[in-house]
Amino acid sequence: MKKLNTRDICMTGIFTASMAVMAQISVPMPLGVPMTMQTFAISLAGVILGARGGFFSTLAYVLLGAAGIPVFANFTGGMGIILGPTGGFIISFPLMAALIGWGADNGGKQMIAGFIAGNIVNFAAGMICFTLSTGKGLDVAFTACVLPFIPTAIVKAAAAGAVGLNIRARVMAIT
Repeated sequence: MKKLNTRDICMTGIFTASMAVMAQISVPMPLGVPMTMQTFAISLAGVILGARGGFFSTLAYVLLGAAGIPVFANFTGGMGIILGPTGGFIISFPLMAALIGWGADNGGKQMIAGFIAGNIVNFAAGMICFTLSTGKGLDVAFTACVLPFIPTAIVKAAAAGAVGLNIRARVMAIT
């Protein structure tokens, strides 16, 4: 297992902070699940930092929010958010970043597979938590948690892939 160096720790902090900032770019949606740029930051972390770095930077973000620091959408934080209708999305972020990072680490078709798997995990966890916390059925959960987000997930994945691979190549060239 690779040891963490100063660059890795700094990059983890930078991406944890970028998730907190991007979460504030939020558009309210009718059924209560906001559309944010948070998942773009998580995708970028996976692409640039790889599976391990993406996982740890996103885990740090989730733990900060769970501890009550207002890093989630609309400057919220705390276990109430984690256990609420959008908590499933948040809980799945580290795995989402790791899957996207795995794809970036392996390149080619695996990159696409990583984005697809990461988003499926995110959507599924979001639906499950939404259903459990609201008592609504899976049909409502699909409408609230997946359907309106598919087009933006595709755009975010394409942008994160294009931008992230370019930045990753430059960052890796430094070391």
